[in-house]
Amino acid sequence: MNAIPGQNSMQDALRAEASIEPDAVHTGPVKKETQVIAIYGKGGIGKSFTLANLSYMMAQQGKRVLLIGCDPKSDTTSLLFGGRSCPTIIETSSKKKAAGEQVQIGDVCFKRDGVFAMELGGPEVGRGCGGRGIIHGFELLEKLGFHEWGFDYVLLDFLGDVVCGGFGLPIARDMCQKVIVVASNDLQSLYVANNVCSAVEYFKKLGGNVGVAGMVINKDDGTGEAHAFAEAVGIPILSAIPADDDIRRKSANYEIIGTPGSPWASVFEELAEQVAIAPPVRPKPLTHDNLLGLFKGDAVGRGVVLDPATMEDMCAGVVITKPTLEVQYEGA
Repeated sequence: MNAIPGQNSMQDALRAEASIEPDAVHTGPVKKETQVIAIYGKGGIGKSFTLANLSYMMAQQGKRVLLIGCDPKSDTTSLLFGGRSCPTIIETSSKKKAAGEQVQIGDVCFKRDGVFAMELGGPEVGRGCGGRGIIHGFELLEKLGFHEWGFDYVLLDFLGDVVCGGFGLPIARDMCQKVIVVASNDLQSLYVANNVCSAVEYFKKLGGNVGVAGMVINKDDGTGEAHAFAEAVGIPILSAIPADDDIRRKSANYEIIGTPGSPWASVFEELAEQVAIAPPVRPKPLTHDNLLGLFKGDAVGRGVVLDPATMEDMCAGVVITKPTLEVQYEGA
């Protein structure tokens, strides 16, 4: 087949462009006046607990902070508001649209002791895509003037499922300057953290500018797997929140512990400082085998080998050998 005139030159140009290594992530001070930071982690790892106390401490330090829950569970702000849930943007938008009314900022944004907070929400169970709900929520935020608000920090609480386009939105579209991952010393939370690092690396290769500022270890029991992961992928530990029964009880009772003068004040004071100054860096995500290698043999693997199945196993008896895999019709 003859090549189309100009085709080879175009292919050569594309190959040359693809071979160029992307620039390193900017590691200097964040230049935008507002730091927009996306926090990721697997469900139940403690993102909402961490963010509620972090945002509260930041506000007590005189910072203007906006906390946006981007998890379909809509539970990011529940600790901040003592267990009370606030109307979500998606739910409020649907009701207002049905009534022919416009959404106002007071319908979806609420405050406590200097912290401003809102929930994007998500569709009803089985009735829509959570990621698409996130995209719709941000579209509405832009209409409400999101880019004109004068906050020092905007903290976005995201589910760690970045394989979904909606949850990967801040990374894919450079909507934040840096990412923070929350994890613990367990395989599943570190698997999610590694996925987030992979997403940052993927979009960086496509020209993105988002980097990972570091990791918060929640419920740290001292076993060290999360520290080993952070060292392996090249990101710093911003804070290690201990696995303490006092923290667990107060969190379960919707109490804020990140208050000045409290027994846990220093943890969140240090975290607030680290979040502010930590530069975004380019992570080095691990392969799945290398991730498993962070755990001891008695915790992962236990000497199990992969034993390939046979067709006899699948058929639970004698296998009938077919002369062909084609469909045979009677009388053909």
